[in-house]
Amino acid sequence: MRTAAAVHVAAGSMLLTALAAAPAGAGAPADSSAAEQRGAAAAAARAAGRGIDFGRCPAAQQLPGTVRCGTVRVPLDYARPNGRQIEITVSRARATGKDPAGGKREVRRQGSLVHNPGGPGATGVYFPMMGALPEWKRIAAAYDLVGYAPRGVGGSAPLSCTDPGTFHKGPTRAPVHPSEAYKRERVAQAKAYARGCAERAGDSLRHYNSLNNARDLDVLRAALGENRLTFLGASYGTYFGALYATMFPSHVRRMVFDSAVNPDPEQIWYRNNLDQSAAFEDRWADFRAWVARHHDVYGLGGTAREVQAGYDRARARLAKKPAGGKVGPEQLQAALLRAGYYDDHWPQSARALSAYLKGDPAPLVEQAQEHPEAAAEAENSRAVYLAVECNDAPWPTDWAVWDRDNTRLARRAPFETWGNVWTNLPCAYWKAPRQRPLDVRAGRGELPPTLILAAERDAAAPYGGALELHRRLAGSTLVTERDAGSHGVAGGPNACVNGHLEAYLLEGRVPGRRASCAPHPEPAPGPRTRPVERQAG
Repeated sequence: MRTAAAVHVAAGSMLLTALAAAPAGAGAPADSSAAEQRGAAAAAARAAGRGIDFGRCPAAQQLPGTVRCGTVRVPLDYARPNGRQIEITVSRARATGKDPAGGKREVRRQGSLVHNPGGPGATGVYFPMMGALPEWKRIAAAYDLVGYAPRGVGGSAPLSCTDPGTFHKGPTRAPVHPSEAYKRERVAQAKAYARGCAERAGDSLRHYNSLNNARDLDVLRAALGENRLTFLGASYGTYFGALYATMFPSHVRRMVFDSAVNPDPEQIWYRNNLDQSAAFEDRWADFRAWVARHHDVYGLGGTAREVQAGYDRARARLAKKPAGGKVGPEQLQAALLRAGYYDDHWPQSARALSAYLKGDPAPLVEQAQEHPEAAAEAENSRAVYLAVECNDAPWPTDWAVWDRDNTRLARRAPFETWGNVWTNLPCAYWKAPRQRPLDVRAGRGELPPTLILAAERDAAAPYGGALELHRRLAGSTLVTERDAGSHGVAGGPNACVNGHLEAYLLEGRVPGRRASCAPHPEPAPGPRTRPVERQAG
């Protein structure tokens, strides 16, 4: 799934039809093998003995002195726990112990809260900085805030599938109705990318998957000196968090699943991507309706249809003459896709579109251009994203299946459908063996109470995923933010949601089986845009 690499708590940066055929190499065990189970236990025991030697963080990460960094060694292959080891980068800010209300009461430390922001391919090393924000101070008083870069990401045995210097190639096209010639071009690119992953990573490529991410999480738990894990996973982090709960139920203390991915094995990952593309169309409609309500500010039209017409004009104009020589239709779509993730992007997205159509391309170029200095990080993130999702499950290997399903879907959901296809298509031509997804579930009494948080109109992780995870984890509680769609709600602008989060993490208290919160307020529109003399371009 194309998921944002961040939620409100991630500082510093950003998943229909039957599969046509099992891909080459399919047939890996449905769950962890006995050898991998033993390997995970051995690795955790070693990590518990070694601990983590925390010290100064690398200067490039620009973390404050209150955050300390270290590494944890994990096996590349858990079936061979004494074989090649890789290092996972970890960051931590100690619990403050301070009364956030300013009193003199000391707050009891409750251990480590480990966070993963999703992706796959996102780093969580910036999470400890969140303790400085008002929404997190009560939690930061009681918990060490722990972030980490999962295997493959950043300094954690980083993956790469192509030369980062050629990764950003804007301006580029993004036809809503791609021609057969354009499709053949993108298929060739997908094959080349999959081939590059196999050539660069070699035999290690198969070991970057969600089951190993769950095993790494248990090794990290042990290295932190925790008998049981307290975990907050967002977006993709909810999926391998759910795998962890299934694989290591006795190691769970408290788990928060924020914006849950649908864990049904039949959904991982091809069908989840189809559902995501459909959901983004609904969220794009929410954005257009909001812009139309503020026609007096943006001048993009008083109806959602008129706003769409303005977007279409911008696409056509950019196809002929890219803005600043850097921003074409694909960059425009990627920039406005952020408005589908987070409604706090709505004002700046509307302003950029409005200004461009009125003759000023600068705000759009600022938001949409691809920066060469960020290419290495972006390429690494995409490499990990594809390695994990392509390795996790079977995918259709016949382009005709992708073409049929997405041509049909694009008739009613054109905004994101083909962009999602081109992102994920290397999985059709993947060289490494595939897993068969683990059947996530826990019976009553097998887990402590767990907390699921979800926004009803989330596009990146459609609400059906939260319902499915809630159904599969007996004893879980689902808290829904009604009529809202921002991706990632923990520690965000909704005080009701944050109240449930704090009650659970600080007191172990949940509000019954289900609860709901009214939506957070819509963003206020930004300043009015004014026409300028120069032409867009």
